[in-house]
Amino acid sequence: MEMRDSEKLPPSITDFLDSSPFQLHDTPGQEEVSLTRKFGDETIRVSFSIADLNAIPDQEAEEYDEDKALYDEDPGQVPESAQSGGGNTKGITNQGRTDGGNFAVAPEDRVAPSDTDDPDNETGAGETSAEPTFPVRVNVLIEKKGNGIMQVEATAQDGEVVIENVYYFKNAELAEAKTAELDWKRKNLYEGPPFGNLDEDLQVLFERYLDERGINTALALWVPEYIDFKEQREYVRWLSNVKAFVDA
Repeated sequence: MEMRDSEKLPPSITDFLDSSPFQLHDTPGQEEVSLTRKFGDETIRVSFSIADLNAIPDQEAEEYDEDKALYDEDPGQVPESAQSGGGNTKGITNQGRTDGGNFAVAPEDRVAPSDTDDPDNETGAGETSAEPTFPVRVNVLIEKKGNGIMQVEATAQDGEVVIENVYYFKNAELAEAKTAELDWKRKNLYEGPPFGNLDEDLQVLFERYLDERGINTALALWVPEYIDFKEQREYVRWLSNVKAFVDA
């Protein structure tokens, strides 16, 4: 389902979609969202989930809201933890609802506002600071018909796509392993070393490879923003459904 054709989206979201070769697929009521495109003989699918937003611990959510509130009051005094370059997150309406081990920022990785008093870190005149963002797990599938599929597990945050693992499967069905049999087959395959263990030059080549296919800064900035938009929309839909059930 291509949401931009069926529902009004904020300009900041449509700007990316209008200038991007990706098509958006977002089914109401489901957590996962995907982007698809063709690149030569390749079929590319990028997927992510609003579960990453809901998994932010309550303490982290409070700090996140505080950072955003400070930004809203005075963009010139954004704490370092909020200067992320991520999406324009508009507010979190229902955080901490799920566990499940989703990626979340560790408390020790945040910077307190008191740690940003260094005048050298102040935003210059005419510059704009981005609102705080959050890490989003991104799953990239690049398939060449008859030649298997490459799977890239990455995290999008602060305008960066950070690669974590790269896998190759001759059988494309193993990439997502939707059955117990496929999952068992995948577990018995050698999936390659952790990405961080690769030679640095090879890591750079993989990053360029993704960048050429549109998995880049623009996408890393857009994904957290779209997740925030979708989570709020799904939350309102959930409230409406519950109310209709109670009133029936």
